[in-house]
Amino acid sequence: MRLSARLLIATLVAVIGVAGFTSLGIWQVQRLGWKLDLIERVEARIHADPVPAPGPEDWPAITAESDEYTRVTLTGRFLDAEEVLIYTPSDFGPADYVLTPLARDDGTVVMVNRGIVPLERAQAGDYTRVAGETTVTGLLRISEDEGWLFSRDNDPDNGLWNRRDIGSITAALGLRNAAPYFVDQELTDPQGWPRGGQTVVHFRNAHLGYALTWFTLAAVVAGGYVLLLRLETRGRGQGQG
Repeated sequence: MRLSARLLIATLVAVIGVAGFTSLGIWQVQRLGWKLDLIERVEARIHADPVPAPGPEDWPAITAESDEYTRVTLTGRFLDAEEVLIYTPSDFGPADYVLTPLARDDGTVVMVNRGIVPLERAQAGDYTRVAGETTVTGLLRISEDEGWLFSRDNDPDNGLWNRRDIGSITAALGLRNAAPYFVDQELTDPQGWPRGGQTVVHFRNAHLGYALTWFTLAAVVAGGYVLLLRLETRGRGQGQG
């Protein structure tokens, strides 16, 4: 009876283990398919012809999955007096993004990330501004709830910004009819500042590795159970002999 109970418990553990690990492996395979599809769609978006940036009627339906990294174009006038600087590490060393509101003829405002400027130049205001009506082409980006690793929280009261939280920025600036997204402007002047075209399109894709890990664990559990069955069978045979 003792051996039978032990084998029953081992069987239960093996069934739960194999079923659980296999389910996790299948889930990761499904996630892998979703991630590859997302990467393919994003690659198509960033190389597509630009479309008009979404207007107010489209704002409620904008999501990261369906809209982020869409190549868009918009026309208006930069409100330079309302621009904000957002600290970021960069290939040029410590730098600031220059986010400037673009006022459109329909009365809406879209924050445009004109690019980065090395920190000292940015703090001194030593970079180009655009007067009059202008057309911007870039990638639609979703407001950032989190900043880069180890970044500080935003401090709206003191005008210190460390992530592109568009809702907080436009509220602090008192901008009405502001889009919930921002646009990363494309590179227009390879030697000038701000320097656009700094969008990093990267998706972490470790789902295949995770899937193989879960399937391997399922195989280990199954193999251990088979080994236990052999030992139990051999022990019973020797006991009967």
